[in-house]
Amino acid sequence: MSWIEARVVFKSKDPVIAGDLISNIFYELGIQGVCTEDPEVWPDEPADASFEADKDYAVSGYLPVDDRIEFLRSALETDLSGLERDNGIILKVTYRNVEEEDWSESWKRYFSPTKITDRIIVKPTWHDYIPLKGESVIEIDPGMAFGTGTHPTTSLCVKMIEKYIRSGDTFLDIGSGSGVLMIAASKLGATDVWGIDNDDTAVEVATYNLKLNGVREEAFNVRRGDLATGVTRRFNMITANILSEVIIVLLDDITRVMEKEGVLICSGIIEKNAPNILDKMNRIGLEITETHSKDEWVTIVAKVK
Repeated sequence: MSWIEARVVFKSKDPVIAGDLISNIFYELGIQGVCTEDPEVWPDEPADASFEADKDYAVSGYLPVDDRIEFLRSALETDLSGLERDNGIILKVTYRNVEEEDWSESWKRYFSPTKITDRIIVKPTWHDYIPLKGESVIEIDPGMAFGTGTHPTTSLCVKMIEKYIRSGDTFLDIGSGSGVLMIAASKLGATDVWGIDNDDTAVEVATYNLKLNGVREEAFNVRRGDLATGVTRRFNMITANILSEVIIVLLDDITRVMEKEGVLICSGIIEKNAPNILDKMNRIGLEITETHSKDEWVTIVAKVK
């Protein structure tokens, strides 16, 4: 499959926040394979300095070449223009065509072992890592369009899974992507982990990663589907690390598949959309247990009353 790399080179007084804001634009468009380039030294140059690949901060996202490509490019450029105007960030976006094989090699520059919680380490398949006592390693090959598990929305989910999961729990991840949350749940005590995604490639990638991490085939089920439609059983814990607009729709059906006192963890929510999610949860009878924010992203934990 062919892809287009959209590379956003930028300058800002606070490059860390600027990088997060640009990354969030990609994530809100449903682009999960996002890479951030962070040079060791931020050069003190005038605002109109030329952009050079080896000197500047940059964020890259990979857009699939399909019938949505023109929409994605237009939406990306519109959102970046707004970001530039409202936040004083100087940026430039360039595009290049890449084949999946080329992308797979370039991705290795950006993904290294990352400590998500005191217990959970996420690492790529091409890096070695010797775990310390008490650490559990999730090995991930993210595939072309899926995240590594290190984005704030995912890391917050893993922290909440670790806090609330009990040994023997059943677990469902809606929008399973690379399968990282399913693997985390399995390593933290879940005995039956399910995942649903509306992308066939995601199902293949998650299945591969679950097997790679030693999750027994009889202990997991990854399927293509639309949110909770078609799910006929109940789960002790459900995660949904997806767009806010999709979570709103999911909430209409979520209690049907939650066990009594079941836990729901929703992430992928930008701060301005959190009040709508919280209001909907209250209206359908969920009890808000806690909320957490990181880099303008919100994760919400709720239980069946």
